[in-house]
Amino acid sequence: MQIYTADEAKLKKAEIQSRIVRGQVFIYPTDTIYGIGCSAKLSKGIQKIREIKQRPDTPFSVMVPSIDWVKENCILSKEAEKYLKELPGPVTLILKTKNGAAVAKEVAPGKDSVGVRIPDHWFHKIVEDLDIPIITTSVNKAGKMFMTSLDNLDDDIREKVDFAIDEGEKKGKPSKIIHLEGEEVKIRER
Repeated sequence: MQIYTADEAKLKKAEIQSRIVRGQVFIYPTDTIYGIGCSAKLSKGIQKIREIKQRPDTPFSVMVPSIDWVKENCILSKEAEKYLKELPGPVTLILKTKNGAAVAKEVAPGKDSVGVRIPDHWFHKIVEDLDIPIITTSVNKAGKMFMTSLDNLDDDIREKVDFAIDEGEKKGKPSKIIHLEGEEVKIRER
């Protein structure tokens, strides 16, 4: 696993974007905790993350390039439009999709909804400029504690990841999840 510092990642943005487009799996910082991701358009990388996390079919969320992406690919009720104002920020909005091709079917198997996130963090600029969504899920195996620094990265995960961006210890917690895909708004703090 190759490790970039945050400064190196900013300088080598084009290289990192090329690696994402090629389907590599990587660890990156957000405004909350570290995430593990890959292009949300490429099934092979998504399946690799499912194996790493031992989550065969639980839906993943995606970091999207922009609010415009959300408007183009998700159904927004009046209530959902209100919550859209919380982005960027430490929230994940679960929305019904209107474009089945926006992400690979392996992102949320059997679902007609997707979790969308726009972190208030410099790394999002890499995704915004790339203009494709990436998987965003905590770096851990199912049922285990999420990673707060590369120092506490599970060795098994380390062996299966192509690269990581190290920003030092993160002191946040996973994003708040706001379910907007049904009749009723449901908010889940983690």
